[in-house]
Formats: sequence, structure tokens, C-alpha cells
Amino acid sequence: MKVLITGATGFTGKALVRRMLDAGHRVVGLDHQEGHKTAELRDWGAELVLGSVTDRAIVRRCMAGVDIVHHVAAAFRELSVPRSHYHEVNVEGTRIVLEEALAAGARKFIYCSTCGVHGNVAHPPAGEDAPIRPADYYQQTKYDAEPIVTGFVDRGLPTTILRPAAIFGPGDPGRFYLIFRQLARGWFPMLGNGQVLYHSLYIDNFLDAFELAMADGVGVGQAYLIADERPVTLEDLVRRAAAAMGVEPRFRRLPVWPVVLAGHVVETLCRPFGIEPPIHPRRVDWYRQTRAFRIDKARRELGYEPKVSLDEGLRRSCEWYRREGLLPDAA
Repeated sequence: MKVLITGATGFTGKALVRRMLDAGHRVVGLDHQEGHKTAELRDWGAELVLGSVTDRAIVRRCMAGVDIVHHVAAAFRELSVPRSHYHEVNVEGTRIVLEEALAAGARKFIYCSTCGVHGNVAHPPAGEDAPIRPADYYQQTKYDAEPIVTGFVDRGLPTTILRPAAIFGPGDPGRFYLIFRQLARGWFPMLGNGQVLYHSLYIDNFLDAFELAMADGVGVGQAYLIADERPVTLEDLVRRAAAAMGVEPRFRRLPVWPVVLAGHVVETLCRPFGIEPPIHPRRVDWYRQTRAFRIDKARRELGYEPKVSLDEGLRRSCEWYRREGLLPDAA
């Protein structure tokens, strides 16, 4: 089939391009900027188009002859933009991609949302019917697009929504790399008691969910939480990451609320200058928000089964960071 992947040079998008090519599909990738990743994807055999999902002409050009649309592109952790930018990309951009997919006669549209639409889970583990409580404007705009996605089913475009937990794996530049990097320094800052629950999602497991959702008649009009087998406490996660590195974890324990307040102040001061703050609320929220989910609906209706365990995923990730020179070799 011919597959369009928006956000093709991001962590998830790039991995999805590789998976689709390996499965024998023709791939068109859409992303907003040129870089070394676009050259790499072209070398793999993907067609790369530069542009924004908010540019209807570009989206229409990408959509010619497409069977499946994986809509992964999103505004995320962009600090030097107005908040309206998140709505423009995550909501209106999604609407444009949907409209052009419908006009082009695409067979299926798969939307990458986020488990963050549920915010802090009051009664873990949460299912898809748990309260919607976005904690920030990224999560809010990702959810705002969901009813639009589902609404296109009645217009003749089968759609499925995936709400991933915390995605990680080789190539991940985010949270899990920061854990490894901090452990490599000899200690880890633990704000609070470290007993809140956190749910990971190894990238290969997530790619499996994308593939399963591509099937005709499967998951149409539905949203699915996608995660690894089970959540763990933050302290357990850090200890497992340390085991993957072959180091002994050492914690420096600090109260969480003073850092929460500092995060809000620092982000406010940095925002007018477009500076990435050294500490901000999203990062601190990691220490105090419960994220734990049930994946039984995805198992039952999509046939999803997480094949790579957390420990194996951490081991593979650590090996990749070391090969790339991003972490010191084991002693």
C-alpha cells in the first residue's frame, strides 16, 4: 500500500517510516524542516515532502494515491511560539489532513493522540473511559482533535485513535535518555517519594499497534490506550534503567513542591526570550502525576500484545546510546 506519515522525522515518525518500508509499503513522509533525518529517510527509499500540516496544498500533494494515513505530526514542547500555534497545528492541521484524506479516497486514518489527555490518573489503572483531564495546552489540543477525527467516520473515512503511554527506545531524545544520562553522572534526583506510577511504551510495541490499526474494519471510530505490559513506580523505573546500564542507582531525595513552584517561575521568565528553561512544569509533573493504564481494549479489539518488556527495552536503548557515544561504556 501507499502510506503517508506526517511528522516523519520525529522519533515515532522516523521509526514508523522504517517499519512501513520494511513491510513493503511505499511511504510518503511529511515534515516541516530539512535536516539530516530527511536525508536518511530518503536513503531508505521514502519520499520526503517538506511542509506543514497546516498547508492544505502541501497536504493535498502528499495525499495522491495514499491508502493509509498515519497522522503523527504535532506541535510539542515548542516554547518560542504562542499557545495558538498548538491549536493551529494540532487541531486545525489535523482537520486539514482528515479532509484531504477523505477527498483522496484514503482507506484508513490513524491518529496519534496521547495518554496525557487523561492527565493525572486518580484511580489507576485508567481505561479509555477515564475522565479527560489534560494538564497543559499540548494535551488539550491533542484531545480537541479527537472528536474531529471520530466525526469523519460518518463522512466515509474510517479512523482510529491511538493514545500512547510514554514512548521510548533507541533514538529517543527525551525523558528516558535524560534518566540514563543522569544515572551516568552517578546519582539521580528523586523529587517526592518516587512511588507514583508511570507507564512506558517501547517504540516497537507502539509500531505494532499502528500496523494492527491499519486493517480494514478494525477499531473504526474507537480510541485505544497503548502501553507496555504494566506500569511501574518511578523509583522502580530508575532502578531498572540503572540495571540496564550496569550501575548502582544513587538517589538524592528532595521535596517536590518547591521545585514545582520554581518550574512555573523559570518557564515564565524564559518564555519571552524563546529559551528552553532548565526546569519547567511538565518535567516536574513527571515526579507527581500518576500515569497507569489498562490495555485490555487494545488487546481485545486490535489484537495488540506488547512483545518487548520494559527491561529488554531499557537494555536495547542503553546499548544504542552507548553506540552513539551519548553514554559512557560500562565499567
